[in-house]
Amino acid sequence: MGKVLAFVKHENNSPLQHQETKLNISPQWRTGLWMLGWFSSMLMMTAAGREATADIPVNMLMFFRSAIGIAILLPIAMWKGFSSLKTNQLPRHVVRNSFHFGAQFSWFYALTLIPLAQLVSIEFTMQIWTAIIAVFYLGDKITKNKIIAIIVGFIGILVIVRPGFTAVEPGQLFALLSAVGFAFSVVMTKQLLKKDTAFTTLFYMVGTQLVFVSVIAMFYWQLPTSTATWPWLIAVGIAALTAHYCLARALQLSDASTITQIDFARVPLVAILGWWLYQEGVDIFLIVGAGLILFGNLINLRGNNKK
Repeated sequence: MGKVLAFVKHENNSPLQHQETKLNISPQWRTGLWMLGWFSSMLMMTAAGREATADIPVNMLMFFRSAIGIAILLPIAMWKGFSSLKTNQLPRHVVRNSFHFGAQFSWFYALTLIPLAQLVSIEFTMQIWTAIIAVFYLGDKITKNKIIAIIVGFIGILVIVRPGFTAVEPGQLFALLSAVGFAFSVVMTKQLLKKDTAFTTLFYMVGTQLVFVSVIAMFYWQLPTSTATWPWLIAVGIAALTAHYCLARALQLSDASTITQIDFARVPLVAILGWWLYQEGVDIFLIVGAGLILFGNLINLRGNNKK
């Protein structure tokens, strides 16, 4: 535990970073390692979230997720000194966290409605939305590769959802809404990290979202009916923290539109997880649609690598 606290306290001058420098680990590899942490945490949160929402509604899951998160972060903030949380970007934090809160709520709600593989496949359009938003918010150039990637990604969504051929499910719409919200969050996080540390950004995210969800919880409060739900809630709380911390550190190293490329393996692994735990099937439309979305992301990555 002491090593973890030391790492957090000296985040921008940590022993781990010294070791990375000593071993001559490139920024690309360091990004990959942080994204592997994000990848593992998201798999844990997907499984734990599905199990927890079988007993409690999404609003209560979000409440306990934030409460557990702040219970972990507060002692660390006290140890570091609350002066480390000073920021002149508080309004921007609130806006960013509002987008993320809506996206996370939509993601957990979609988790209760559609198969895991379908949810994650639609979620991967986040990178397509990120490319679009970055053009307007960060002033990124709209390139030929980005245009092709956006078109291919949208075709992938249409193949999965098939509007006009089958009824569009609410879970699919919530999954798409979460992808757009996450894209806004990623782009704004990149801006926040220019001045604030990953820990500061994470602390304000959990803190402001606890305020948001506490208001909702006042109107509908429900404790878990089974003691078996509590380990899943704790797993969600921990996984949410580690996922966002790893993502924030990766964003400090690489461009917002490229940092999640290692996450591609989550699609087939989540499909296996859904089949293994919940007997969820995978049809040809999901396979083709997911393939198109990932292909669009690869086109975007290839374009970024040429810069």
